[in-house]
Amino acid sequence: MMRLRTALVLTAIVAAPPLLATPGLAQDYPSRPVKVIVPFGAGGPADVTARQIGSILQESFGQPFVIENRTGAGGVIGTQEAVKSPPDGYTLLMMSNTQTANESLVPQRKYELMRDLAPIAPVNYSDLVIVVHPSVQAKTLQEFIALAKSQPGKLNYASSGQGTPYHMAGELFKAMAGIDLVHVPYRNSGEARSGVIGGQVQMMIDAVPAMAPNVAENQVRALATTGKARSTVLPNAPTAIEAGIPGYEATIWLGLMAPGGTPKPIIDKLNAAVNDIVKRPDIVKLWMRQGVVPMSMTAAEFDKFLRGDIVKWAEVVKKFDKPPQ
Repeated sequence: MMRLRTALVLTAIVAAPPLLATPGLAQDYPSRPVKVIVPFGAGGPADVTARQIGSILQESFGQPFVIENRTGAGGVIGTQEAVKSPPDGYTLLMMSNTQTANESLVPQRKYELMRDLAPIAPVNYSDLVIVVHPSVQAKTLQEFIALAKSQPGKLNYASSGQGTPYHMAGELFKAMAGIDLVHVPYRNSGEARSGVIGGQVQMMIDAVPAMAPNVAENQVRALATTGKARSTVLPNAPTAIEAGIPGYEATIWLGLMAPGGTPKPIIDKLNAAVNDIVKRPDIVKLWMRQGVVPMSMTAAEFDKFLRGDIVKWAEVVKKFDKPPQ
């Protein structure tokens, strides 16, 4: 009996240090550089936002936050890289509604978002804008719809890949407008943007902050924005609802996740830091000027938000007349 008691005491002593060390994880974190994987191309909303957030986190924590773009497969490649990383807080993922849409669109994934990644915090969202190349003979959204109906399958639209907000917004637009457009996926949003500016594709639905400068320079024509209200950045463009598609709404939002199993004290520390950033007056002013709206939630609230978004996009996919191509 004495031997058994001794063994139990020794087991408890051995087990105690990790438990006692848990609170110190957040206090000591980060003690070395943190990698932030962006599963999208350079220059897009996720990349720009990751660099903004990373720069401020670096100032706050005194450690580099290194941005690494891992593009391909509509965000799946970079997400998979994050999933395979150690759950120690030193690899983060800047994600978007691409990842929640992919839960329905990409059944061959080797991961499940809510099983293999841990929510940290949302960052921001922005409306999208429907643009066409100037050569397209349509000045309004209704004229473009009429043109598409007169040439089914002849017009095309660009996106940054399957499952991205631009692709999903395009498929939803097709379904609600009753038109047949050909989806042309590019590797990233920068290439897709260049495709419509160069006239290789006729149309694109892009983030307002990214495409607004091209609208201002008359490189593309804005037909409508996709929010509930007009964009302060593109006030002359009607919403799609105003332009005759009742109920049409689409946005791109961004957030941070970490590999599943990342200690909760680290998740909570990062959540608090990100929430502080998105509430900073200078950041709010900068983003609002670009048409970007800050988002703030606890990690638990973001978890609930993500699960709801997965369900939402699953329902949208069911409404497609045919699976997105």
